[in-house]
Amino acid sequence: MGGKIGRVVGSFFGAANADKEMKSLRDEKNRNKYLMQEAINNRQEIINPYAGITDLSGLVRDLSSQITNPFNSLQVSTAAAEMQAQETDVALANTLDTMEAIGAGAGGATALAQAALKSKKGVAASIEQQEANNAKMRAEGEQQMQRDQVKAMQTYDEAVIKLKSREEAAEVQGEIFQFNIQETRTNADINRYTNMYLGFQQAENEARAAKAEAEASAWGGLGGLFG
Repeated sequence: MGGKIGRVVGSFFGAANADKEMKSLRDEKNRNKYLMQEAINNRQEIINPYAGITDLSGLVRDLSSQITNPFNSLQVSTAAAEMQAQETDVALANTLDTMEAIGAGAGGATALAQAALKSKKGVAASIEQQEANNAKMRAEGEQQMQRDQVKAMQTYDEAVIKLKSREEAAEVQGEIFQFNIQETRTNADINRYTNMYLGFQQAENEARAAKAEAEASAWGGLGGLFG
């Protein structure tokens, strides 16, 4: 009889201990759940490490306007031609004076005038040739200037496009980095919370089962004593 009573009393104590353990596990589960939720809510904000990137396209200068045609200001040099024409006129005048002094005929004066005219025609041809050469050089200079301007603009555009593409690529990489970090942290928090909850839930259920078993044993033994 004493042994049965001891077992019954032990079963009641076991049930009480199991109930105490179950409540302790429930409190621990709730406490860790609260701490975990606090950790989730108070996480530091994820930053975008590429957010401060600077657009360097403003540093690229368009220098095409600095290109000029070095042949555009060329002038026709008539100083030598004018000097030659003046020397011809002076020579002609001197010759006429000489012919007049010696009593030369009109035929000689006519021949002399024709020679002077021929000489001036040569001067005019020289000026015309110089003007043609200068016009050609201006055209070549203009052509080269246009090529340089186009090349400068192309270089400028390529630099701007390259810098802009680099900036956009960095922004995209930053967005991807930020999304992946956030996703990883969120999933890690969810998994950690789930594992903690399931672990304490399982321990609580085991304590509840032990309490129920102890209570059933105690009440069964008590019924056996009175029966």
